[in-house]
Amino acid sequence: MNNKKPHSQAIEELTLMLMYLTRTQDNNEFCRYRELSWKGYDFNILERLENDESIYQPRSRRGYEKYLYLTEQGRMKAQELLKQYGLSDKDLNERFEFRNILPEEAEQATSIEKICFPPNEACSEAAMKERTIMVPDLFLVAVDKKTGMLAGFLNGISTNEYSFRDEFFSNAKLHDPVGKNVMLLGLDVLPEYRSQGLAKEIMFQYLRRECERGRKMVILTCLKSKVKMYEKMGFHNNGIAESSWGGEQWYEMSYVLNI
Repeated sequence: MNNKKPHSQAIEELTLMLMYLTRTQDNNEFCRYRELSWKGYDFNILERLENDESIYQPRSRRGYEKYLYLTEQGRMKAQELLKQYGLSDKDLNERFEFRNILPEEAEQATSIEKICFPPNEACSEAAMKERTIMVPDLFLVAVDKKTGMLAGFLNGISTNEYSFRDEFFSNAKLHDPVGKNVMLLGLDVLPEYRSQGLAKEIMFQYLRRECERGRKMVILTCLKSKVKMYEKMGFHNNGIAESSWGGEQWYEMSYVLNI
């Protein structure tokens, strides 16, 4: 039996994989979480991939730009094709699986939270379970493929509010599924996985995903010692936050995804 793929399908799949493998971080300070790929491919294939919503080709008055972006759908398709063809991805994508949280992983998430934050700041087990049940699609977890265990995660709730308040931490019922803004509730990475770029990768994948979902803004609070870290990720420091969660003084930071 001949299991070979048609020539046109093979070219299209190989083109998508090559775009994905040669992607590079956008230098645009307003959307540095996005990754672009330079063009140099057959125009008909580019058109088919765009019609399939696998890529997005920016346009100006001069016509198409010389670069393109892969959509989240295109990224996922490319990752699946790499597996089929037996090809390697970038190191972090080889080591970790990035996805929504599963209900049975709430206990793991709670344990990681207790390691990453002091008792007065950490999310309670009850609140974490409530979040995983009510808002699993606003989690992004990094799963160590060797152990099958969580190495870190980022979670939030969506709302139409524009300022962070303490209640977001304790009441997942404030989540509005169609809210245009996301309030980030915690970025957690276990100590043994730090200084490897994992926290940055989790954040950037999260921002890219929520941008494609049409969110307008992502807002978080952090201690003064973490302000520079989030500024490097592209967040703007809005000054002292209204939130005083855990009796601490927090800084509110925001990232505009869509105008």
